[in-house]
Amino acid sequence: MPVLADLAVAFDKFKPILILLVVVAIVIARLPKVDLGNVIHSDAFRRRRLMNWLPLGLTYSFLYMGRYNVKVSQHAFGDILGPDGLPLMTNQGFAEIFFWGTLIYGASFLVNGPLTDRLGGKFAILIGAGGAAVANLLMGLCTLWVVNDPGAENGQWLARNLVTVFSVLYAANMYFQSFGAVAIVKCNASWFHVRERGVFGAIFGILISLGIYFAFDWGYMIKEAFDLQWLFFVPAIILGAFWILDVLVVRNTPGEANHTDFDTADASSGDDGPALSAVAVFQRMLTNPVIMTIAFIEFCSGFLRQAIMQWFRTFAKQTDDTLHLAGSFVYANWGMLLCCAGILGGVFAGTISDHLFQSRRGPVAAVLYGLMLMSAVALTFVFKTPAVGLLVVFMSMCVIGVHGMLSGTASMDFGGRRNVGIAVGIIDGFVYAGTACMSILYGVILPSDVAGADGIKPAADPANWIAWPISMIPVALIGMLLASRVWNAKPR
Repeated sequence: MPVLADLAVAFDKFKPILILLVVVAIVIARLPKVDLGNVIHSDAFRRRRLMNWLPLGLTYSFLYMGRYNVKVSQHAFGDILGPDGLPLMTNQGFAEIFFWGTLIYGASFLVNGPLTDRLGGKFAILIGAGGAAVANLLMGLCTLWVVNDPGAENGQWLARNLVTVFSVLYAANMYFQSFGAVAIVKCNASWFHVRERGVFGAIFGILISLGIYFAFDWGYMIKEAFDLQWLFFVPAIILGAFWILDVLVVRNTPGEANHTDFDTADASSGDDGPALSAVAVFQRMLTNPVIMTIAFIEFCSGFLRQAIMQWFRTFAKQTDDTLHLAGSFVYANWGMLLCCAGILGGVFAGTISDHLFQSRRGPVAAVLYGLMLMSAVALTFVFKTPAVGLLVVFMSMCVIGVHGMLSGTASMDFGGRRNVGIAVGIIDGFVYAGTACMSILYGVILPSDVAGADGIKPAADPANWIAWPISMIPVALIGMLLASRVWNAKPR
């Protein structure tokens, strides 16, 4: 049975990740305990904390599956010709869809950050997962319509306007997706002391990495085994199931789970007065040099992370006649390798932050950005060789490590548990502002996959892709310089 065979293949691919997760769990468990002062966690508290962040975190991971499935669908839509004889989705069409989605994602934090601070992380994850499930269901229905009934009048209209329709639906999806990061950081800010948040940063990186694996490897397997619309229906079903689990299990604070709340020693420590208005908190955040420096570092992270994740496979596929990268191990196992790289990057960053740099996040970001800069320079020389695959996987390890450390951890530290929603909103908003700039830039400078008058597609020539690696160098340099400015920053 082909479906059972596909499940067996999926399990074989997941085994390296499972082994890596077991090793990481053992290593973290055997690390020397950090000094939390007067705070002592009981075994019962640790078990309940695990029960809290695990379903919450897996919901966040599956949000990624419902976010990057549009990328997985790109080449399938590109192989279908519309009524006008052109592909339903070109490189430029995908860049437009991704631009609008990321723009809405980034701007949504102006509303969703304060809303999460007021109503709690559980509220945010339920709104995010529920809304994203509905948006994916609608994208699946549109796909079903345009693929299965292209000859009908409505099917032809949808085929001609697929990029516009998907831009609207993907923007709606990304609005709800933007609750995910705010929810997980808001909830966990009350459950983790500042001295153990480096470990949470590692967990955050693992959750991101698992989400990337679900999005790409599971996504491509779904695309191969089922009709294209199931690429959107499956995440919708999974998110619906986790929505129910989150209702039953997730709690905002230890107190809500019948445990004792404690001082987390972050920027909210000792702040027991009335809550400030959202405007006042925004003013404080936007005038805080550490938070704004972190936000601009994460702008660079957003550019670089998606420049690699969204375009490597497209580059490999469209230049395959010359470079033969589409049959490589990295291409075939893209999601699995990104997942393993992200896990290693997150664990490396979180561990050395708490155990080597006394819970400072700046040094870790600076080291990883230095590696990113060297890798970006090297990429300009090797992007037309088989070494490109391993190099972009290594770069993903570095940038996911930075992202988990800053968006997932530093936002808690410097925003404090009371205002972390707005803090992570600002920081993650800058991440997706960087992604939006990348989408605009790459939509202009990357070669087209539509054949010209001579019948040749510019994207088929690897030399036309030189702008892809070159554009990463100045961004990595700026990120490294900014990270060095917050080397000694700690919350007060």
